[in-house]
Amino acid sequence: MKRVFLMVVMSSLVLAGDKKPCCGPTSTEAFASFGKDMAFVALHDAPVPLAWESNGGKERRIPVADGPDARIYQVSPANLSRNVLFVFHEWWGLNDYIKREAERLQEELGDVEVIAVDLYDGAVAATQDSARVFVGRVQDDRARAVIAAAVNHVGPNVKIATLGWCFGGGWSMQAALMLGKQASGCVIYYGMPEQDPEKLALLQCDVLGIFAARDGFITPKVVTEFEQRMKKVKKNAEVLNFDAVHAFANPSNPKYDSTMSAQAHAASLTFLRRSMGLKP
Repeated sequence: MKRVFLMVVMSSLVLAGDKKPCCGPTSTEAFASFGKDMAFVALHDAPVPLAWESNGGKERRIPVADGPDARIYQVSPANLSRNVLFVFHEWWGLNDYIKREAERLQEELGDVEVIAVDLYDGAVAATQDSARVFVGRVQDDRARAVIAAAVNHVGPNVKIATLGWCFGGGWSMQAALMLGKQASGCVIYYGMPEQDPEKLALLQCDVLGIFAARDGFITPKVVTEFEQRMKKVKKNAEVLNFDAVHAFANPSNPKYDSTMSAQAHAASLTFLRRSMGLKP
């Protein structure tokens, strides 16, 4: 009976976001199309090599309803926490940079369980061509099932915030929509925001959007329309526009801007602490 109940809960989470938006393609479709655009691909130089050793994070496999197990990277606090942060990778996949960021966020936030969710099912890109392939083969239903499995993994009695970059920024927002009343906050780093007012009206948390004013894909026009639609449905969105290019805060990016990235990171920590009710 318990297993049947869990499958029903997970199926409900998957179905919560399966309606096609009225205002354009889904975030999955949008990023798949970007992967076909060589101008967008050219924005993403191959990741800089990283020499890094884990400091407490654990890679785990979790069961997914009607599909193969999913992979997560879990970083746990010393004490049991009722606050969880889901982290969503950029288009390179759940690589060591994302694992390092997950550990960094857990250390800085303190009493928070951080889970980096793998939406590539173990694939990690090292070149532009492989990243294009991986982002293009993400299936919306599978990604939502993986997120539902992560929710099931942490249980119903926790509050969950979300954060992601680029491809993961779009999924940070989609996950927040799926979470319903369990959502405590959503951080989007230059990802595709949801534009369907009917979906935005169901959002149960505040949003921090970090965008690049010189981004030719998640453009200022896209950001402005998102802000307008959030206001229309009376939802709170704080938007920070940096005079930067797409992926300016991705530490794997050779064009990484350390100054603006530090400012964006500080804003994210402030927002997450407030959303989770943590001490400043």
